[in-house]
Amino acid sequence: MTAPNELRLLPWSGPDGKPCYLSTDDRSGYVSGLADNIEAVQLGTAAELLEEASETLDDQDAAPEEMRRLAKELTGALRDVLRVATSRGHLLAASEPRP
Repeated sequence: MTAPNELRLLPWSGPDGKPCYLSTDDRSGYVSGLADNIEAVQLGTAAELLEEASETLDDQDAAPEEMRRLAKELTGALRDVLRVATSRGHLLAASEPRP
């Protein structure tokens, strides 16, 4: 069974925005695979937004509404990427051999 410090932070939130965790020894299970796929989509979306942000910031005629929309989307993407990084960091730490 998975130790409490080896829970996987999932890339979605539960009720009231609380984090969701997965406790399993099977990293190839359905929920683990679903989480991997969602993380890949989130990282891809963040990469696309980064490119869009670079283009928009270079555009001297970008409207304030466009900048606010972009900032809101970047904030969401950054939140997702931080959650993925946290989850993967915990997975790496959990998979390291114990002394």
